[in-house]
Amino acid sequence: MNHLFRWRRLARLMFMLQYFVINVLCASQQTVQSEIQQVKGIVGQSFSFQERVIKSGNLLYGELGSIANVYPGKRSKITLEKRFENRLRLNNVTRYFTLSALQIDDAGVYTVENTDEGKKIKTFELTVYNVVSKPQVTECNSSSCSVVCSVDNEKEVTLTLYRGEEILNQTSSPDLTTDLSLRLEVEGKNYNSAYSCVASNPVSNETVLVPKCCSEDGRANDADSDGMTLGMVIAVICVLVASGLVGLAIYLKKSRNEHSQGRRSEQIYQNWSGVETTLS
Repeated sequence: MNHLFRWRRLARLMFMLQYFVINVLCASQQTVQSEIQQVKGIVGQSFSFQERVIKSGNLLYGELGSIANVYPGKRSKITLEKRFENRLRLNNVTRYFTLSALQIDDAGVYTVENTDEGKKIKTFELTVYNVVSKPQVTECNSSSCSVVCSVDNEKEVTLTLYRGEEILNQTSSPDLTTDLSLRLEVEGKNYNSAYSCVASNPVSNETVLVPKCCSEDGRANDADSDGMTLGMVIAVICVLVASGLVGLAIYLKKSRNEHSQGRRSEQIYQNWSGVETTLS
């Protein structure tokens, strides 16, 4: 009796062990990656979802569900959704689903279901950005020794002023209806330092050098004054040359008229003299 009981207990243990092994094997065949990978794209460029689909698989997008299917030995159905038409394909070399001509509203959660062997799921959260605009620097005039750096504000854009590699000031704003701007006032003791204005977002950056518009004593640069003086001199010369040309044209026209009138009078006189000679 005890011997039979032991065999039953051993059989039960073997059954439980077999059940555990089968579950582990099934789980290894159906690997599911639930972690979402954060990825970034640039407007107008392409993005590849890096999960290879060799024979069969699907690409899902948010609440739309499947937007591309790949089947072994059959023609794949790509861009089931019209908005992705002619922009979504399966790269024949990398075997990645690739979305081209990215748009801002292409952002969202994409899921690649790879069913080559079992089922493997990889999820991507795509954020699409514009390339950041180049900052604009307004140079100071003779009454000011400060400059203003500004840039168009877009998603996650930051504007930063540097002295060398040191950050002097930085700004950003979630309000995309207003530009970002920073003012820089150069002190005399830091006159010889190099200043730059940098606009950046997660996918790009643009840098402009800030010009030195004031001299070390805080007055407007001689270069600016010289530029204004040169401009005035050129303007005066242009006016004088124009006046001279106008005067010359008037003189030539007057001389031409007087010369024509003299020749006409001489011709009348000669004709009259001929008439008198004939009468005599």
